[in-house]
Amino acid sequence: MMAGLFGGGAGRDVAARQLRVGVIGAGHFGRFHALKAAASPRESLVGLHDPDHARAAAVGVEAGGAPALALDDLLACCEAVVIAAPAEHHFALADRALRAGRHVLVEKPIASTLEQADRLAALAAGTGLVLQVGHLLRYSAEHDAIAGRITRPLYIEATRIAPFKPRGTDVSVILDLMIHDLDLVLAIVDSEIVDVDALGAAVSSPHEDIANARVRFANGCVATITASRISLKTERRMRLFSEEGYLSADFVKRELTMIGRDKGLPLPGTGGFRREAVSWTDHDTLAAEHAAFAAACLDGAPVLVDAQAGRRALAAALAVTDGIAAVRALWERSGLVSGAASRSAPP
Repeated sequence: MMAGLFGGGAGRDVAARQLRVGVIGAGHFGRFHALKAAASPRESLVGLHDPDHARAAAVGVEAGGAPALALDDLLACCEAVVIAAPAEHHFALADRALRAGRHVLVEKPIASTLEQADRLAALAAGTGLVLQVGHLLRYSAEHDAIAGRITRPLYIEATRIAPFKPRGTDVSVILDLMIHDLDLVLAIVDSEIVDVDALGAAVSSPHEDIANARVRFANGCVATITASRISLKTERRMRLFSEEGYLSADFVKRELTMIGRDKGLPLPGTGGFRREAVSWTDHDTLAAEHAAFAAACLDGAPVLVDAQAGRRALAAALAVTDGIAAVRALWERSGLVSGAASRSAPP
């Protein structure tokens, strides 16, 4: 691991040293990242960069007075950057930061293509720099609750739906919402994807707003994942079947039920099964992500969501996107939906 660029003297407590962090992108998530960096005991927010200089300045004031800087100036005064720009800019910004010798926490997806993801991974490995991908739910209580109970899933069903918001529509619902559950499923299933059957539709934006994917793994596990950003309500659920039992989690209510043989109250007439009901209080997942980033940069701690994890989630998301495109072509050939020319024609 490359040593910190702004290390203190020999008598200084290394564990107490703060990581000098710059935030690139001052939009919705960039603002939250700036506030977390400013509040973190192990980070110091040194500045922000955004094409909208006034927006960056306003967020900087809110975060304690961090200045709005040109990108070169920001890279010159920080040790690490958080990239919260639109997804299409992730690769170029991460590449530039890594080449400048800065650790990187890049929001998901890691890049737009697998080739770009591979180039970033190689660059980080070659320089010894931290490259962490912002798959936030890996730091959540619900992920820990599930992973601690189901280790060999046979079937997974995940639903993530929400009302429409203009934010995030620069990418499809696959890269906006579904990728969260794809990453969680990939973290639980220790096997490669062998087949993806998917469909989706663009309703309120130029990209898919609703999608469903059936993902089959080499070990026989199957996952069905639904995502929508045009629903009337918010729902985030996951169900898992395995020989270990049946688990149902409601991420909105923060409740989990496990039917198995090891824990919980006996269920009469079920041949020895028990019911375990678990609830959890919400914790600051973004603060936990920042703490993990600081630990990786300052202490050499393992990166929980590294470039390879980010690449795997991106590969799954792109496979879903390709599957949707194939089904769309079939729909157009059969006349089930109008073709691209008809959709683009004026009314």
